[in-house]
Amino acid sequence: QVQLVESGGGLVQPGGSLRLSCAASGGTIVGAYAMGWSRQAPGKQRELVAAITFGGTTTYADSVKGRFTISGDNAKNTVYLQMNSLKPEDTAVYYCNINQALWGQGTQVTVSS
Repeated sequence: QVQLVESGGGLVQPGGSLRLSCAASGGTIVGAYAMGWSRQAPGKQRELVAAITFGGTTTYADSVKGRFTISGDNAKNTVYLQMNSLKPEDTAVYYCNINQALWGQGTQVTVSS
Protein backbone atom coordinates (compact mmCIF):
# COMPACT_ATOMS: atom_id res chain seq x y z
CA GLN A 1 0.00 0.00 0.00
CA VAL A 2 1.29 3.43 -0.90
CA GLN A 3 1.65 5.69 2.10
CA LEU A 4 2.11 9.43 2.25
CA VAL A 5 4.17 10.84 5.07
CA GLU A 6 3.96 14.55 5.80
CA SER A 7 6.44 16.52 7.82
CA GLY A 8 7.40 20.11 8.55
CA GLY A 9 4.38 21.38 10.41
CA GLY A 10 4.60 23.25 13.66
CA LEU A 11 3.94 26.48 15.49
CA VAL A 12 4.91 29.72 13.81
CA GLN A 13 4.20 33.38 14.39
CA PRO A 14 2.18 35.42 11.91
CA GLY A 15 4.40 36.44 9.03
CA GLY A 16 6.62 33.44 9.47
CA SER A 17 7.36 30.58 7.13
CA LEU A 18 7.17 26.81 7.09
CA ARG A 19 8.06 24.21 4.51
CA LEU A 20 5.97 21.06 4.39
CA SER A 21 7.19 17.87 2.79
CA CYS A 22 5.30 14.82 1.65
CA ALA A 23 6.99 11.62 0.58
CA ALA A 24 5.22 8.68 -1.00
CA SER A 25 6.49 5.20 -0.32
CA GLY A 26 5.41 1.58 -0.26
CA GLY A 27 4.55 0.90 -3.85
CA THR A 28 3.85 2.15 -7.32
CA ILE A 29 1.45 5.06 -7.61
CA VAL A 30 -0.79 3.77 -10.36
CA GLY A 31 -2.74 6.38 -12.26
CA ALA A 32 -1.32 9.34 -10.39
CA TYR A 33 -1.43 12.61 -12.27
CA ALA A 34 -1.10 15.13 -9.47
CA MET A 35 -0.07 15.59 -5.89
CA GLY A 36 -1.16 18.36 -3.62
CA TRP A 37 -2.08 19.74 -0.27
CA SER A 38 -5.40 20.36 1.38
CA ARG A 39 -6.14 21.68 4.83
CA GLN A 40 -8.86 21.38 7.40
CA ALA A 41 -9.43 23.77 10.26
CA PRO A 42 -11.62 22.90 13.26
CA GLY A 43 -15.28 23.07 12.35
CA LYS A 44 -14.58 23.59 8.67
CA GLN A 45 -14.53 21.39 5.61
CA ARG A 46 -11.31 20.29 4.01
CA GLU A 47 -10.23 22.66 1.27
CA LEU A 48 -7.71 22.41 -1.52
CA VAL A 49 -4.68 24.59 -0.92
CA ALA A 50 -2.40 23.75 -3.81
CA ALA A 51 -1.76 21.02 -6.33
CA ILE A 52 0.83 20.20 -8.92
CA THR A 53 0.59 17.81 -11.83
CA PHE A 54 3.46 15.60 -12.81
CA GLY A 55 3.75 17.84 -15.85
CA GLY A 56 4.37 20.83 -13.61
CA THR A 57 1.06 22.68 -13.77
CA THR A 58 0.15 24.27 -10.44
CA THR A 59 -3.11 25.33 -8.86
CA TYR A 60 -3.60 27.46 -5.76
CA ALA A 61 -6.47 28.53 -3.62
CA ASP A 62 -7.08 32.26 -3.89
CA SER A 63 -6.36 32.64 -0.19
CA VAL A 64 -2.77 31.45 -0.55
CA LYS A 65 -1.75 32.81 -3.94
CA GLY A 66 1.45 34.78 -3.72
CA ARG A 67 2.30 33.30 -0.34
CA PHE A 68 2.49 29.55 -0.88
CA THR A 69 4.50 27.67 -3.48
CA ILE A 70 4.05 24.01 -4.32
CA SER A 71 6.82 22.02 -5.95
CA GLY A 72 7.52 18.40 -6.62
CA ASP A 73 10.21 15.92 -7.37
CA ASN A 74 8.79 13.34 -9.76
CA ALA A 75 11.72 10.97 -9.34
CA LYS A 76 11.26 10.89 -5.58
CA ASN A 77 7.46 11.06 -5.58
CA THR A 78 7.79 13.93 -3.17
CA VAL A 79 5.89 17.19 -2.98
CA TYR A 80 6.70 20.31 -1.00
CA LEU A 81 4.71 23.29 0.14
CA GLN A 82 6.63 26.43 0.96
CA MET A 83 4.43 28.66 3.07
CA ASN A 84 5.44 32.27 3.56
CA SER A 85 3.73 35.24 5.18
CA LEU A 86 1.63 32.91 7.26
CA LYS A 87 -1.59 34.19 8.78
CA PRO A 88 -3.61 32.92 11.73
CA GLU A 89 -6.30 31.81 9.30
CA ASP A 90 -3.78 29.39 7.79
CA THR A 91 -3.99 27.36 10.99
CA ALA A 92 -5.17 23.88 10.09
CA VAL A 93 -4.14 20.30 9.66
CA TYR A 94 -2.48 20.03 6.29
CA TYR A 95 -2.95 16.83 4.34
CA CYS A 96 -0.88 15.65 1.42
CA ASN A 97 -2.71 13.82 -1.33
CA ILE A 98 -2.45 12.01 -4.62
CA ASN A 99 -5.23 12.87 -7.06
CA GLN A 100 -7.19 14.16 -4.06
CA ALA A 101 -7.96 10.48 -3.47
CA LEU A 102 -5.13 9.06 -1.39
CA TRP A 103 -4.34 11.06 1.71
CA GLY A 104 -1.59 11.29 4.26
CA GLN A 105 -2.10 11.46 8.00
CA GLY A 106 -1.76 15.22 8.16
CA THR A 107 0.57 17.64 9.85
CA GLN A 108 -0.54 20.44 12.13
CA VAL A 109 0.25 24.03 11.23
CA THR A 110 -0.52 26.61 13.88
CA VAL A 111 -0.01 30.30 13.22
CA SER A 112 -0.26 32.26 16.43
CA SER A 113 1.50 34.85 18.54
